[in-house]
Amino acid sequence: MATALKSLSAHSSKNIQDISSKKFAIIVSEWNEEVTEALYSGAYQTLLDNGAKKENIIRKNVPGSFELTLGAQWCAQDESIDAVICLGCVIQGETRHFDFICDAVAHGITNVGLKYNKPVIFGVLTPDTQKQAMDRAGGKHGNKGDEAAITAVKMLGF
Repeated sequence: MATALKSLSAHSSKNIQDISSKKFAIIVSEWNEEVTEALYSGAYQTLLDNGAKKENIIRKNVPGSFELTLGAQWCAQDESIDAVICLGCVIQGETRHFDFICDAVAHGITNVGLKYNKPVIFGVLTPDTQKQAMDRAGGKHGNKGDEAAITAVKMLGF
């Protein structure tokens, strides 16, 4: 959990293997684009920094966070894809819409990983405000996109 004392982007080097031959799909929600583009930049750069090849990183866009699950399923069923990273941002509003979307996306992404027996990573921010989102998309709490990418790398080394 990110706090004022911890950056999301800090991680240990345990379970990091050679990923130069691994293929990644990064699915990016177009909703809250300022946030999701920053998450994507972090995830993409982290994969490159850890040895992934540019040609082995595929980006797919979906309209919103709710659609991440189906996008993840379509990518996960491709046997050439080794890991799927889902990036989105759902900001708390005045209605219960937030609760329904966040719950559905979390369960959906988990189920896709279990169904296809490969890492399908939840890189979805669920902040109360835009400022909190930006703090976690390259701001004072690091970049959740970095964390999602390194999680995929570590799960491949499991």
